[in-house]
Amino acid sequence: MTSAELAAALILAVQAQHFELTPDRLRDGAPVEVFPTLDLAVIAFPEQGEPVGANVLFSRDLAGGLVAQPAPGFGRVTNVHYLADQCDAKGDSADWLPGANWDAMTWSTLAGQPPLPRFVAPYPASLIKLMVLVGVAREIDAGHATWDGAWAHAGETRRVVDWADAMIVVSNNAATTALVALLHHTGAVVRDDAGEKVNRVNTAFEQYGLPTLQLSHTRPNGGWMNRDGAGLGALQMTAWDTVRLLWLLDAEAPRAPWVTSDQPPLLSPASRDQVRRLLGDQALHEVLSSTVLAGVPGWQPGLPARLPERWITPTGSVSTGDHTFPGDVRPVNAETEVRFAHKTGTTENFLSDAGIVTGLPPARRHYLIALTSNLGTRYAATTPGATTWRIPQLGAAIDRYLKAHLER
Repeated sequence: MTSAELAAALILAVQAQHFELTPDRLRDGAPVEVFPTLDLAVIAFPEQGEPVGANVLFSRDLAGGLVAQPAPGFGRVTNVHYLADQCDAKGDSADWLPGANWDAMTWSTLAGQPPLPRFVAPYPASLIKLMVLVGVAREIDAGHATWDGAWAHAGETRRVVDWADAMIVVSNNAATTALVALLHHTGAVVRDDAGEKVNRVNTAFEQYGLPTLQLSHTRPNGGWMNRDGAGLGALQMTAWDTVRLLWLLDAEAPRAPWVTSDQPPLLSPASRDQVRRLLGDQALHEVLSSTVLAGVPGWQPGLPARLPERWITPTGSVSTGDHTFPGDVRPVNAETEVRFAHKTGTTENFLSDAGIVTGLPPARRHYLIALTSNLGTRYAATTPGATTWRIPQLGAAIDRYLKAHLER
């Protein structure tokens, strides 16, 4: 399997789902007005041979798909003009509403330059919590906090690791706010009325060759949403830089070739293991993997990932405290083939999922995958449900392809 072959397989996998037929609730169930935006990246680690990676992008401008061209050594994408997502004066995602005219909008550049093909990088939703987690972990490695140390926010005191657990495994927004406030408290982010003076999180991403990962415009009180002046346009993640961030967090992966030999690891081994553990305890398998939705009418299998037992009740339903999924997931969970240490993100207009896939013996495959998209809950086929079933079906198709090529 070559990178070109993997890219071709990803293009075909997306095309096979016919995303152009996805019903849109804001169009009374009629198909989408324009081809949805999907930014999909995969890096696979064959048992023999070098890593193989590919990134494909689809949008209203790129309905047939575009294969990204990274710089040598899995470097930055060189053939895309990334535009930053935006919101209107009311804080709404106006560029994703029916009838939106992108040619009449004023855009700011995230990366690349014209005349390269434009691609509006969709808001990564709660996938941004992975950036927060990495920022906190780096502050801990620098001695500015500890995982077991107490942190008080909004009248509640928890250990930092417990705030992080709630932020990652059930995507709790209040926990995210608490940890963003911690980043300001430690000096990782410093801002005043004139704007940011220090942002060690963004600086680290740039230093490690991940320039489209940006955690900007957050507030000392922990504010990180649209209403805080952050959110859309300020919190950025492309699939290629996200999947390469996962490479730096994956202790089982070979050395990342774009990182120079004199650079220290992004995280200490202890913090890297903590991050991996938190991602591995993910409850919300409802995007590329769909295990948590097993038993829901019309269920479609996704990437065959095992749901951690901590979320499964004696009746087989799933309860996280913040979310309830009524189906009996036990029969499907017993047949899963991989662990998926990942973070999802979902809003009405946005959807994301990114993580590390490793085989459950006898399965041996090992790969990284990241997806950002505008196919949020307004396209969900069922309740509960995060999106169209086409997304988990895409995850399943990609996993079948990689299983065939990585477990020969």
